[in-house]
Amino acid sequence: MDAVLYSVPLSFTPLRASSSPSSPYLLLPRFLSVQPCHKFTFSRSFPSKSRIPSASSAAGSTLMTNSSSPRSGVYTVGEFMTKKEDLHVVKPTTTVDEALELLVENRITGFPVIDEDWKLVGLVSDYDLLALDSISGSGRTENSMFPEVDSTWKTFNAVQKLLSKTNGKLVGDLMTPAPLVVEEKTNLEDAAKILLETKYRRLPVVDSDGKLVGIITRGNVVRAALQIKRSGDRNA
Repeated sequence: MDAVLYSVPLSFTPLRASSSPSSPYLLLPRFLSVQPCHKFTFSRSFPSKSRIPSASSAAGSTLMTNSSSPRSGVYTVGEFMTKKEDLHVVKPTTTVDEALELLVENRITGFPVIDEDWKLVGLVSDYDLLALDSISGSGRTENSMFPEVDSTWKTFNAVQKLLSKTNGKLVGDLMTPAPLVVEEKTNLEDAAKILLETKYRRLPVVDSDGKLVGIITRGNVVRAALQIKRSGDRNA
């Protein structure tokens, strides 16, 4: 699978299908990768206040890198991602009810969707599974932490009605195909730029065959920045 090389300014480009002239785009994961000498680095000076918002709630936990020896310089996604062994995944044939139960039991908000060979085929979130955008208008709003009671109750009733209609539906019917993905060697700062400056909250990490090897989230990025900062303070 070809990779879409990252260039400045950042742009997301779907893979074009070379084997099917009748279909302009190929429904496979899109890659974000970088050339070896990319000018951005995820260095000890990261984060700056202008790049990353305050994350005091994340300070209580420490994320260890996946490499054997932390060092300054360029950091990669593979060093700070959550590995596949620690992920909850589903398949296109998983029922919506089963997926919802996993979400609740594990207190998560979404899954990578894989096939029998661990190839990534899509992503599915709680919003996808419940079609919550259909009852919330324009989707989640950030300016109403405490909505009116009447509005909340109506939404709760709507969710109950939606749950009654999930019987027989599969994850493959609701998932988002062809998600943007990164590789283990992707520069961590490039992934951080996407996660902190766009709507993306998580990016699947795949190998050269498109198989899922991990996931990098906003939480991973903030914790990585904290760990790198602490390491720099100790060595100062």
